[in-house]
Amino acid sequence: ILTPSSNTVLESVTHEMTRGLNDVSVHFSRLRVIEIALDEMALAQFDPKPFLQAASLLIDAKCQVIAWSGTSGGWRGFEHDQALCEAIESASGSHATTSILALKDLFEGHGINEFGLLTPYTADVQEKIIQNFGDYGFQCIAERHLNIRDNFSFADVGTGAIECLCRELAAEGARSIAIICTNIRGAELAPALESELGITLYDSVAVVVLRALQLAGVESGQVQGWGRIFQNPS
Repeated sequence: ILTPSSNTVLESVTHEMTRGLNDVSVHFSRLRVIEIALDEMALAQFDPKPFLQAASLLIDAKCQVIAWSGTSGGWRGFEHDQALCEAIESASGSHATTSILALKDLFEGHGINEFGLLTPYTADVQEKIIQNFGDYGFQCIAERHLNIRDNFSFADVGTGAIECLCRELAAEGARSIAIICTNIRGAELAPALESELGITLYDSVAVVVLRALQLAGVESGQVQGWGRIFQNPS
């Protein structure tokens, strides 16, 4: 798993999701990401070179799958993530995916064309995400964002706030809710919120774990207690 350097959530969550799986090990490599914005310096964090440098350390561990547990493709564009995966696969011989491409695959597999969007990002980043998903036929019908730029600070968003925002999105008609950010604690809330609201929650840590397991040939239904997507992966 490729991890943003200032992220303090996704590694522990990923380990918890995969803890009960036999013959599965998860390994991490970090690249520097400290803020989420659309200015030149912030966008440069997601240039290919640091990704490939971080991925090269996982190649040494002979990982079958290398996954970017990050959501930069949401505002940089799906094509950015597709090119990244092609470069990693060419360099490593491993399968590659990202949180955004995994979410796209799930939306397509589940026939989702409308969704609610929850992120901690600023309004301009949110607009780019909505536009990029819209270009692929996924219409955002309700959204909430928290106007935070500092990546480390995303982890300070409490689960109570996430629950409240999901309820607001569901009240506006969203039956599928995407939490796009791998440094907030949304994945653990999936079972309770899905039961309460009658929704499916697509958390960006959870979707990349699901897709990585699929690419590694692991039955995703073994993952219990993390929401409906693991029991309905396609």
